[in-house]
Amino acid sequence: MRKALSIESAVCFVFLLSFTSCKYNSGELNSGDPVQNVIVIIGDDHSTKVLGSYGNEVIRTPNLDQLALEGIRFCNAYSNAPLCSASRQSILTGKYPHSTGVTLLRTPFRDEGNTTVAEILREKGFRTAIIGKTHFNNYLDSIPPDHGFEYMWSHGDYVRWFAEYAQAVPDSVAVRPEWKPFRDPSRIWLNADMLPGAFHEGDGSADLVAKKAVEFIRNHSNERFCLWVGFDQPHSPFDFPVEYRGKYDPDDIILPAGSMEDNRWIPSVFRELSDSDKKGIIASYYTSVEYMDQAIGEILDAVDDMELAGETLIIYIGDQGYLLNDHKRFEKHTMWEYSIKAPLIIKAGNSSRKKCASNKITEFIDLAPTILELLGFKAHDEMQGKSLAPQLHRRNSPHKEYVFAEFLCDNKAMVASTEWKYIFASGKSDLGQGYATGYGPSGIIHKLYHLKNDPGETTNVASDPGNAEILNILQEQMLKIFKETHPFTDQLPDGLNIEKSLVWFCDPPEEMVKN
Repeated sequence: MRKALSIESAVCFVFLLSFTSCKYNSGELNSGDPVQNVIVIIGDDHSTKVLGSYGNEVIRTPNLDQLALEGIRFCNAYSNAPLCSASRQSILTGKYPHSTGVTLLRTPFRDEGNTTVAEILREKGFRTAIIGKTHFNNYLDSIPPDHGFEYMWSHGDYVRWFAEYAQAVPDSVAVRPEWKPFRDPSRIWLNADMLPGAFHEGDGSADLVAKKAVEFIRNHSNERFCLWVGFDQPHSPFDFPVEYRGKYDPDDIILPAGSMEDNRWIPSVFRELSDSDKKGIIASYYTSVEYMDQAIGEILDAVDDMELAGETLIIYIGDQGYLLNDHKRFEKHTMWEYSIKAPLIIKAGNSSRKKCASNKITEFIDLAPTILELLGFKAHDEMQGKSLAPQLHRRNSPHKEYVFAEFLCDNKAMVASTEWKYIFASGKSDLGQGYATGYGPSGIIHKLYHLKNDPGETTNVASDPGNAEILNILQEQMLKIFKETHPFTDQLPDGLNIEKSLVWFCDPPEEMVKN
């Protein structure tokens, strides 16, 4: 656990919480020598709602909150896909998911045509490692590519370690059953009973991921390094050790109400959940986040102990967000704010710009060119993001007007500005990956939300004649992004209007290859 907040920092943290809408900004980054190392830490399905530094007064996340005090917290950071595999490979390459070729859950991350941050830095002499979740899906390859990471420690390594070294949990302690999503009732696989995993503190996957990360840092503290750390938490079943039982009272949970518009889209697997179930699920999620935060603290402590903090770029992100009864569901495969937005905290060495929040809209493909620029290198020509380094140097530096995301399992894409969000879906099938509504295919859908006036996204105003101009602008922007970045743009049939072109682009490129 990191050192307790000083009185001064505690006061600043209270000040930070009072500005949960991110209406403050202060300080400048000292623009001197590039940082020497980079550590990217990724939480799995982490909602911006469940971090103290983002305004949650119930959750206990002291380590990530301290990191936010030491750096910059981005309030409008969008994942480019609400799906683990697509998002993570997009972050690594700085390319949209359709450009990496990974838009579906089980698609292998191909080495050909994809250059990762790790590959670039390894060529520059960096020691590179990825520890924890990768979602590369390279299990079909006889010799899987390493994607630039000379050292890899993943879930299979943890399973083998656990079988040999983990301390047994007594039979008298109730633990959650085996995770069987969509086979068990949803209250069970979403852990509504708030049961711990069958492991003690120190033996869980987050503990071992942190331990291996710390070992790597200590072993390479005298070299330039790139360390990628992927946690399994807080992804369902919202794992935590037996020592964490009862940390959160479900009665303290206030359930989001949603809106009438949500009802058409509620997956059938969630319709039988009671309010008590929902509060238990959220309490389990909170507990899993606190457990992950403790493990992250071990990594941040190692950076401090090795006196590397002044020369290390540290980035924390969620690979995407998660709906905790927001819009009456528990998942992430949507374009609603708490699903597609995620935490993003950046601490760039001895930055003097601290305790800051940025309202600029950003997307996760911006991270790869940001990392390279801050380390002193140019972005790769194939990268489609825009570096955030100017945001770290200059408070009022412009960034971008629009962000883009896609979930092609459901043939869906999104474009958003600070004021408006447009969502297009071809509606070819009912919702995928086990989240079917039971109502069947919807057909083509246009959704338009005025985020400034309707931050909860309760009312689709796409059919309002007064919004025709902004709707057309956002459709044109979505089509422009697809045309400029899609690997198969040259195969787009001639003569299609905007809507039919979007239907074509919202088919997964993996399926286009098959056809």
